Amino acid sequence: MDSEDEKPRVKDYMTRDVVTVSPDDSVETVARRIADSDDTHSGFPVCDGRHVEGFVSARDLLLAEDHDPIFKVMTQDLLVAHPEMKLNDAGRVILRSGIQRLPVVDDAGNLVGIISNADVIRSQIERATPGKVEKLQRTLETIHGIEAREDRREVSLEKLTPTQSRVYADELEGRRYELERGLAEPLVVIDNDGEVLLADGHHRVKAADSLGIEEMDAYLIVIDERVDLGMAETARKEDLNSIDDIEEVEYAHHPLVETTKRLQDDA
Repeated sequence: MDSEDEKPRVKDYMTRDVVTVSPDDSVETVARRIADSDDTHSGFPVCDGRHVEGFVSARDLLLAEDHDPIFKVMTQDLLVAHPEMKLNDAGRVILRSGIQRLPVVDDAGNLVGIISNADVIRSQIERATPGKVEKLQRTLETIHGIEAREDRREVSLEKLTPTQSRVYADELEGRRYELERGLAEPLVVIDNDGEVLLADGHHRVKAADSLGIEEMDAYLIVIDERVDLGMAETARKEDLNSIDDIEEVEYAHHPLVETTKRLQDDA
């Protein structure tokens, strides 16, 4: 529902003042720094100047000799984030890879920050969900010169027309968890004179469908006289008629994986 420019980016939540270590530092020195950090650091980016060479965690140090240089034990095949990446994409990598912190590098491979799982969680807590519906309603009214009204009710999933062609399998796991515990947010739906378009909540409806849920709580923006909506045209062009038409994409095929590999290869 939000435009691409409005979606939070890694640069909006990353920590810019990053503690690093050198490839030539000894295992003993880095282990002491981790021990003295009061659990604030479980590892460090390894940088030659500003350029990221790898990442070293406490686990990497376990079987190393105290005098070994860090470049011998650090992880070199690492995932990184870019400051312009959408925060949800960085969060997806953190979730699926099991790592807690992603170095953030610019186009030259220089370290500009670090993004953690805590940063991603913080962004979700701060998300202004109640304002989404009102903002969308105002936008529709302004663009189309109409009056719309807001409603709140259960909607039938089989009557929804998707406006997004794909969802990601890893995120579906989280949405199923929320649904099973009654934690899921309401959907955002546009009732365009009987044409029921799903504006926000595609992962939720796909997860709900897999659990056999037939109806979900939703905010509705109701338009009594049908107008030509861009999202409806998108649905028609991509032949989206029901939840079954939403493609479920595995993490391995996510374009971000190729992006991070390319950043690493070019570094």
